[in-house]
This record gives sequence, structure tokens and C-alpha cells, in this order.
Amino acid sequence: FLQVLNEKKLQEVDSLWKEFETPEKANKIVKLKHFEKFQDTTEALAASTALVEGKLSKNLKKILKKIVAKDAHEQLAVADAKLGGVIKEKLNLSCIHSPMVTELMRGIRSQIEGLITGLPSREMAAMCLGLAHSLSRYKLKFSPDKVDTMIIQAISLLDDLDKELNNYIMRCREWYGWHFPELGKIITDNLMYCKCVRKVGDRSNFASSDVSDILPEEIEEDVKAAAEISMGTEVSEEDINNIIHLCDQVIEISEYRTQLYDYLKNRMMAIAPNLTIMVGELVGARLIAHAGSLLNLAKHPASTVQLLGAEKALFRALKTKRDTPKFGLIYHASLVGQSNVKNKGKISRMLAAKTALTIRYDALGESTSAEMGAENRLKVERRLRLLEERGIRRISGTGKALAKTDKYQNKSEVKVFDPSGDSTIPVVSKKRKIQEVDEQDTEVAVKAKKFKAEMKEETAVEDGERVKKKKKKKDKEKQAEEEAVLSEELPSSPIIEVKQNCTATS
Repeated sequence: FLQVLNEKKLQEVDSLWKEFETPEKANKIVKLKHFEKFQDTTEALAASTALVEGKLSKNLKKILKKIVAKDAHEQLAVADAKLGGVIKEKLNLSCIHSPMVTELMRGIRSQIEGLITGLPSREMAAMCLGLAHSLSRYKLKFSPDKVDTMIIQAISLLDDLDKELNNYIMRCREWYGWHFPELGKIITDNLMYCKCVRKVGDRSNFASSDVSDILPEEIEEDVKAAAEISMGTEVSEEDINNIIHLCDQVIEISEYRTQLYDYLKNRMMAIAPNLTIMVGELVGARLIAHAGSLLNLAKHPASTVQLLGAEKALFRALKTKRDTPKFGLIYHASLVGQSNVKNKGKISRMLAAKTALTIRYDALGESTSAEMGAENRLKVERRLRLLEERGIRRISGTGKALAKTDKYQNKSEVKVFDPSGDSTIPVVSKKRKIQEVDEQDTEVAVKAKKFKAEMKEETAVEDGERVKKKKKKKDKEKQAEEEAVLSEELPSSPIIEVKQNCTATS
């Protein structure tokens, strides 16, 4: 415990660091009042953990009681506001926490060797290092936040194993396909394919080998028949040995993957049982891995849980001003997969809201029961059923109600077999046929009459034009003849002759 000597200099917070540049200047500001040494490292660790968690340790409580008895009127400067509240509540001692106190604590830490006499610098550094290591080890060992680290590592390893398995199986099928290409089309299961290749080896051994423990009887017969007429190339024994070794790797990785999946399922049910029931162990583990821890995931709102894993699509949509995505990792949950394309957005939103509640219950709650998760899953399933059955419902004046159906009444009627259903030729009655024929005949007659009338009109028009042309010709000939007769009968007059002479001279 240190006592402040000059409180006026503490008012200048920005220049307070200058007062702690040297041990001499620091001794003018603060003075050591009480110092008590820890007996061992465990005691120091217990006191440090109590201070980190904002609790009051037994040793600190005893020392404060002594100080309260002597200087009860003075204020106590504390670096942690939470610890100050505990001290004020339990010991009724006035505490202060401000930026000035923070700067003061920083200056004391920088000159702690000069303020506390009798402590060599080497021993001080060794004690600080040992306490830091102990405190870190204690946090890793007892912190409940670090338990979900196993889940994060397990789901990451599971994804890596899936990628490696796909690469290995693709390479195995392609490699052995040069020797026996027909086998890949007959056996579609990858694990059965690798087991079959490992047991038989060369395709010529299929006829004599028994693979009934791996393949069903029908597939086994098809494989043996295809091996006899295979179009594949011949390979050496060394090539077959390498292919068999690759098959061993695939089988071992597949077995380890199933074991890892069981481990992940058990860990998820132990740490987050409600989350596992809501979205499944794989989706729940991926959500925890994406957030970093179960506690970090519990801090996220439901809207963030809904879009976890779709951050790129979200920011791309915001940048281009398009529709934002409706789901991220939660899309792979079974409830979202069961719904229609039209209802996937609504179900994912509701599932994210309920999932956020279950995550907080698992992370911050004390009970380990999965009842809450089961109840919320039933609510989401009920909502999904209502959305799927919305087409069957009708809206009435008072509200929504199911469409009413008539009661079933058993009517005993004797039905006779109708032979007309056996024939594919359409059956038409005779009366209808006669009517259709009459209608067709009348239509043909009407059309013929119209055509004749049109033809008559055209011929009449043409004849009229010809008559007019003949009349015109005759009229012209008559006029010409009359003019000729008149010119011969009438004598030429002198006036006309004079006119003719005038015209000639002009």
C-alpha cells in the first residue's frame, strides 16, 4: 500500500508520467506505507486470481481492516472498479477509480523497484515470470471457455479429413480404372470399392476370389462377369501393390473419421446439448468454430447467427445494393432443408432466433438438460407445418380456420362395368354424325353459291367495259365521217382565204 504525498500534482493527468521518470521523483509523489510478502507461489496465485475475477481475498481483507482502523477518513485508489465496489460494500471504505488513478498505477509499476526497498531486480523479475506462468496455466486448466476448443479442433479436423478422403478416393478410382475401368461403374460406394480392390488386387483374381463379405451377390456376379471381358490395360505387380497401399490409407482414414464423428457428437451433447438438438452436432460445431468459442457465439444476436458463414455474400450485396442473403451455416440444418424454397427464409429466421436462445442457455446457464432445445425445436416444427399447410387453410371473418369437409356417408350402389373405357377410339353417336355431315354439306353449298355470284359479277364488269370501248370507237368513226362530209359540201369563203394568207405571210 502506497500513500500519496502531493495530491495537487495528480490533477494534471497528461503530465503525470513526468513525475515518475526517476525513482527520486516518484518518492516525492508516493510513499510506501504497508508491504506484506506472500508465503509461497500458491498463495500469490490465489490472490491474483481473486483480483482478476474482482473478488476480495482473505489476506487483502485483513490488511484493509487494519488500514480502516487507522485511516478511515482517507480514500482508497483502486485500479479495478469492480473490486472497489466489493471493498466499499464489505468494509464501508470509500474507493476512487478514475483516469488519474490509472496513470498513477502505471507510474508506480514503472518505478516499483525504487519504491519498495530490499527487493533485488533479478528476484523481482523471476517472481513476476513464475506468477504469470502459474496464472496462465490456471486459466487454461479451469476456464470453462476453453472446453469448446476441443470441438473447434475436432470439426476442423473432420472437414480436413473429408477433403483428403475425396482426393485419395478420386486418385484410387482413376489409378485402378486404367486396369479395370468397369469396376467403377458397378461399385458406386467408395469404401466398398477400396475394400474390394485391397482384397482382390489384379482383376484376373476376381474369378477365383470370394468377395461376398464385401459385396452383395448380384453385384459380385456383375463384377466377375465384367472382369472376364474388361477392356483395361495390364499393370505390373508393383503398381497393384501401390494401389493396395492407397486403399489401406483410405480405409484407415474412413474408420478414424467415423470415430472422430462419434467423439464430436458426444462432446457437443456434453457442452451444448440444446444447440445440438436444435441444429445438429455438425452445424452447431461449425457455428462455435466460426465464432471462436461458445461464449462468443452467445454474445451474437439472432440476426448474426442466421448469417454466420455468409459474410462475403452479405457485404457484396450491401456494396452492390442487391438482396442480402437469408442464411449462412444454418442452411445445412435439417429443419431448413425440410422446408420449401419459398419458406426457407422464414424458417431460417425463426430457427436462428430459437438457436440464439439455446446457445445462451448452454453457455451461461447452470443446468445441463436439453428440455429447452426440444421445446424450441417443436415450436419451429409446428411453425413449419403451418407454413406448409397454408394452402389448405382459408381466411374467414373471425380468423383463420381449416377448410371444412363433408362427413363421410357410406352409399351402397351397384356399379356396372362400362366397356367403353377399354377402347381408345372416341365414341360418337350416329345422330351427331348425321348432323355434322349435313352441316358440312350446307357449308359447301353456301360457299359454292358465293363463288358463282362473285364470278358472275366479275364477268359482268368485264363485258360492260368491252361494250363501252366498242361504243367509243363507233362514236369516233361517225364524227370523223360527218366532218368529212361537211368539208366537202361547204365552199371556201374569202374571209377564210384572207386569214390563210395572213397566216402565211406572218
